Amino acid sequence: MTQIRVRDAAAFLGVSDDTVRRWIEKGRLEAATDASGRTVLEGLDVARLARENAVTPQLDGGGLSSARNQFVGLVTRVVLDTVMAQVEMQCGPLRVVSLMSSEAARELGLEPGTVARAMVKATQVVIEAPGPAVVESGSRA
Repeated sequence: MTQIRVRDAAAFLGVSDDTVRRWIEKGRLEAATDASGRTVLEGLDVARLARENAVTPQLDGGGLSSARNQFVGLVTRVVLDTVMAQVEMQCGPLRVVSLMSSEAARELGLEPGTVARAMVKATQVVIEAPGPAVVESGSRA
């Protein structure tokens, strides 16, 4: 089983170390001690809590879409030239960047501070596993 240190769990959950420790005290997360004496959490428990805490804001008037990877957030930057636009959004902890025609960006009224939804539909997604400095594998004692 993957064990995650409190500080790393806090980063993955978007909260402080103290919040994770309070959740441990209240029984929301179960902690153990690793061979080095550090407090660790099971990766599966952290993933479950991250999923429970995930809130995807909805846009009014949003229709149905086959795209499952949707992120609502704020447009933070728009760079326009005569043909193309680069639109950057902050969707919670995620930064999403899209390239589109300048005409489309203007028609959508995209400018910093605008609330928008990014939909990602791709044929390939690359996922890399973190190095040992982030998570450690081992069994629960």
